[in-house]
Amino acid sequence: MTIGAALRASTRRAEALACLVDTFEACGIEDPKREAGMTLSAASGVSPLALIVAPQEPLGSAAGKVEEFAARRAAGEPLSRIVGKREFWGLTLTISPQVLDPRPETETIVETSLRLLRDRRKEPLRILDLGVGSGALICALLSEFVHARGVGVDVSAAAANVARSNIEACGLTERAEIRLGDWTRGLGGRFDLIVSNPPYIRSGDLPGLPREVRDFDPQIALNGGRDGLAAYRRIAPEAHSLLCAGGWLMVEIGASQAADVVAIVGRCGFVDATILKDLAGRDRVVIGRRAA
Repeated sequence: MTIGAALRASTRRAEALACLVDTFEACGIEDPKREAGMTLSAASGVSPLALIVAPQEPLGSAAGKVEEFAARRAAGEPLSRIVGKREFWGLTLTISPQVLDPRPETETIVETSLRLLRDRRKEPLRILDLGVGSGALICALLSEFVHARGVGVDVSAAAANVARSNIEACGLTERAEIRLGDWTRGLGGRFDLIVSNPPYIRSGDLPGLPREVRDFDPQIALNGGRDGLAAYRRIAPEAHSLLCAGGWLMVEIGASQAADVVAIVGRCGFVDATILKDLAGRDRVVIGRRAA
């Protein structure tokens, strides 16, 4: 039974949920029950709790939207892409096809920043986000460091526009600037913290990525060159020259890249280079400090 044949205005929520579970299971979507509930909730505009307490309510005018959302999710499109929103560090951010969909594991950078700079949260820090994308990191950091100012840089004009819209939505316009540029080129001044989630997938590995990533995240945000390390070779020396004495660099890394990135950071003069794991226990972030 196709989604279209199964869903009508008179279809009850419980019936629709069962249909979506079957469809997602057949398509090989991980955790089809959870995905079905989230998709039905987003498309019908009701809370997950409402699906539980009122399962016999008909879909009504939402039937067509549920059908559309379900078909797109069954084709592999992430729900965050379908609704154009992603939760990150408690913030609701707009995303578009031109920006990387921020993942929870990237919050490791925010957590680490709060830990290392916990005694400086009331200071007017300067923060730089290289490859700003949706603005997830700069928005999260400025929401925590309430006296800080930030600069976000991206080579994509479309991405820079998305970041600006999220900066505005988060009420951070007075403390953040989004620039169009090639990493640090043209930047001046000194920063206390530089963060980046750069492209780090090896070019040859791109075809084997999960379809949710391969087909829906922008290639420019994924492709890290032949060995996946091209961006780190640009970022590390340039970041060292822009950091204040004692300032920190924090970069997200891919699987098996920790030792290589630590070596790159070390060669550029950083001290205290450390590998940090995410909540799943995977190497996720490399940090380094410019010596005092």
